[in-house]
Amino acid sequence: MGGFFGVASKRDCVLDLFFGVDYHSHLGTKRGGMALYDAAVDKFQREIHNIENTPFRTKFEKDLHELHGCSGIGCISDTDPQPLLVRSHLGMYAISTVGIINNAEELVETYFSDHGHQFMAMSSGKVNSSELTAALINQKDSFVEGILHAQEIINGSITILLLTRDGIIAARDKLGRLPVLIGKSEDGHCISFESFAYHKLDYADAYELGPREIVRVTADGIEPLSPAGEQMKICGFLWSYYGYPNSNYEGKNVEVMRYRNGEIMARDEVLQGSLPKVDYVAGVPDSGIPHAIGYANRSGKPFARPFVKYTPTWPRSFTPSDQKVRNQVAKMKQIPVPELIRGQKLLFVDDSIVRGTQLQETVDFLYESGAKEVHMRSACPPIMYACKYLNFSRGNSDMDLLARRTIQELEGDEGQKHVEEYADASTERGKCLLKAICEKFGFDSLGYQSLDGVLEAIGIDKDKICTYCWNGKE
Repeated sequence: MGGFFGVASKRDCVLDLFFGVDYHSHLGTKRGGMALYDAAVDKFQREIHNIENTPFRTKFEKDLHELHGCSGIGCISDTDPQPLLVRSHLGMYAISTVGIINNAEELVETYFSDHGHQFMAMSSGKVNSSELTAALINQKDSFVEGILHAQEIINGSITILLLTRDGIIAARDKLGRLPVLIGKSEDGHCISFESFAYHKLDYADAYELGPREIVRVTADGIEPLSPAGEQMKICGFLWSYYGYPNSNYEGKNVEVMRYRNGEIMARDEVLQGSLPKVDYVAGVPDSGIPHAIGYANRSGKPFARPFVKYTPTWPRSFTPSDQKVRNQVAKMKQIPVPELIRGQKLLFVDDSIVRGTQLQETVDFLYESGAKEVHMRSACPPIMYACKYLNFSRGNSDMDLLARRTIQELEGDEGQKHVEEYADASTERGKCLLKAICEKFGFDSLGYQSLDGVLEAIGIDKDKICTYCWNGKE
């Protein structure tokens, strides 16, 4: 997906920017970047590094003594190298974006097909999203007009940070699918996706942008530039998986939601009489653990950690490009506690089941370690649709998703007409889906949290939450 952080301060802000960006490292794996503006010498500086195999912090430590400025933006990106430096009739500025432009090729063809325009292609052959967004902004006579124009014609979602000589312009995407929060300190302000990132830097909560809202942030204050829209569709998966435990979105804490979500799952299973007899409830590290704690607390089953992740040398299982290598890395990370596995009936809660690529390795690992039974629970409904708005569950087709693949195996193309029915575990088709996945992976039972359960756990107006990946509704 990706995340960004910005600072506008009365003092040099390099360290705040560095640590603030680093605290978004869980949101992306490919590129990291920082751009600063030093008003004393009227100079922009920028550094971008590949972080696929080395953490952001390690790559940028050597740059700190060379970077200076009282305002800056930085990002962790799962796709494009950024921030970019742009020179246009609007002036010199840096830009960073998070989101997806589904109609990038059409936009280039429609707006930039004459011989006076060109775009640098990335290694994939695709256009850099931040570069295209900047080009669309530059079509208008002001930043605000340009941002609104870009967000209106982009199919997908785009959240924007612009570093200018006059401060930082922050624009939340038009339906607020991602949060944009502003913190305040004695020396200035910061902009962030994750609230904990600036709390650790001694900034206090100051403001949360509404959908489509645009503001200018300086050391001295927050200036409204364009009002918020009425409609919001914030990503529900932020609470289920992406968000960091300490963060709050729309006033709802991530960790608290996960405990509550696990409690609701167990509550419903008790009411349905489907709670299995197990020795321990456990979470698949790391984001599955709080869901499992809530489940254990409500079910009355003891919580345990039958295996742990070894992260000092294997921090990311999805970094290598080769799937076989990724699977081997995932296996290397899983360190069993044999005393909690041998002869035990275990129920595991994971934050989600998306493609299922590493699920088989986990189940085999548990049985090889002596587990008597393995029951699996997903803390969210079956993922049925690849995300069109951010970068979660995004693939070449919906058939990359385990649930959709299994439906195809069960019923062919006819089954794809009944996705909603398959997503409901109370229907015959829903029961068939659970049984088929159980047989495929060797689970003794499988359960998914209901969509109503997830929405109840989040606790905000359900009409303000994007549930597209679960039910395909926009």
